Amino acid sequence: MGCTFAKNAKDGSNQDLNHAGAEAPAAPPPQDPRIPLTARQKFSISKSWKAIARAMDTTGVSMFVKLFEENKELLLLFENFKHLESREDQESSEELKEHAEKVLGAVDEAIDSLEHVDTCIDFLRGVGKRHTKIPGFKSEYFWRMEAPFLAAVKETLDDRYTENMESIYKTTIHFIIQTLVDGFEDKPKQKAA
Repeated sequence: MGCTFAKNAKDGSNQDLNHAGAEAPAAPPPQDPRIPLTARQKFSISKSWKAIARAMDTTGVSMFVKLFEENKELLLLFENFKHLESREDQESSEELKEHAEKVLGAVDEAIDSLEHVDTCIDFLRGVGKRHTKIPGFKSEYFWRMEAPFLAAVKETLDDRYTENMESIYKTTIHFIIQTLVDGFEDKPKQKAA
């Protein structure tokens, strides 16, 4: 079926008159304010994250080594690798590597589900809640992961870690950590706007 164009008598512009009666394409759905990223930022982090996903083990180990350098007391929370005091021991530990992959796997799942806000939030809150079973774990410990996470991502992405990507990763990890904390502290879940 074809379209005809009619001249608007008022301003002389052409208007598309579709004989099939189809409506103009719908505008994209409004962004859910519970996730503080624009559609473009979500696309950028999903695309960028693929490089991290390919190097999850090295990125994760780097993140934990940085965490333990800055927070030695947190190493004691980990039964399987609390004896790993040196950087070299931590970098070569299979137990630490497995845990690091599990943690970044959770971040991977969160980033993959950013378009499905309730799924993403429910998943992260569940991860946060499971941490209540770790003896001695406090919600503030989640925040100690922020700087090591960003440093490890920067190291992995290298020159692809631009100022714009840094801003997007900071916003994303802040959202992820706050949602983990909300789950840990059993705070009421925000409703969609």
